[in-house]
Amino acid sequence: MTTRAATVNPPGGSCECLPVTTAWGRTLRPYRVHALVLAYLPLLVVADGLLAGRGQVALGVLTLAVLLICLRAVPRPQRLLVWLCVPIATLFEILGSLVWGGYTYRLENIPLYVPPGHALVFLFGITAAALPLVERHGATYVRVVLGLSAAWVVAGLTVLPLATHRFDVQGAACLPLLAWCLLRSGRGTLFASIWVVTAALELAGTWSGAWLWAAEAPWSHLPSANPPAAIAAGYAIIDGTVAIVAGALLRRRSRTRQSPEPQPAAA
Repeated sequence: MTTRAATVNPPGGSCECLPVTTAWGRTLRPYRVHALVLAYLPLLVVADGLLAGRGQVALGVLTLAVLLICLRAVPRPQRLLVWLCVPIATLFEILGSLVWGGYTYRLENIPLYVPPGHALVFLFGITAAALPLVERHGATYVRVVLGLSAAWVVAGLTVLPLATHRFDVQGAACLPLLAWCLLRSGRGTLFASIWVVTAALELAGTWSGAWLWAAEAPWSHLPSANPPAAIAAGYAIIDGTVAIVAGALLRRRSRTRQSPEPQPAAA
């Protein structure tokens, strides 16, 4: 693809339109939505932390608007999955924070930006496989993410406690599930991408004080870092639930379309 530059007058006096290539534009175009999500979500939770929770309504409306913008670039069949993620992820947030108590938001609530924020994380994951770099280097991408996650787990048990005074046993307990999702689920690039955006979110959210992980996980009493390493494995449960619900809805719709219309009773 080329565009025509503005008319230029060279020293000889003749006018000529010079072609300008847009190779960089073509290269970066597929990554626009993912760059937006990866930049927006950490800034979102930092803003919530710095505002001490006072702007959660505005941040919720803004996040919904960002989600609607990003959905325009998503194939129509995947939009159903993204929308299903909103109520399902909200349910898991209620269970994880308000019921289980593994982590607590600053105002001890579920902020309004959280449901559409989860949908953005899910959107990032399910569309990442189509990115050119992921298509060409998917296996390497998955292995790098697994290596980084494992290094984080090891650090949480050895080096990081010297500064944080927390041993991350809960993060280590999540690593086997994350490794299975990355290597054996058949959706390794999805979970690798979710790990990337979740790691950025968790580090930004806990650093800014938007939420805090309990020093000891309720029920299991496993010591936990803030945030736990490999906690992106929790998205395996959300993703699996979305897939099950979506499959059930599609099967029901298919049966409804195939069922014969009732015949009128004979006079």
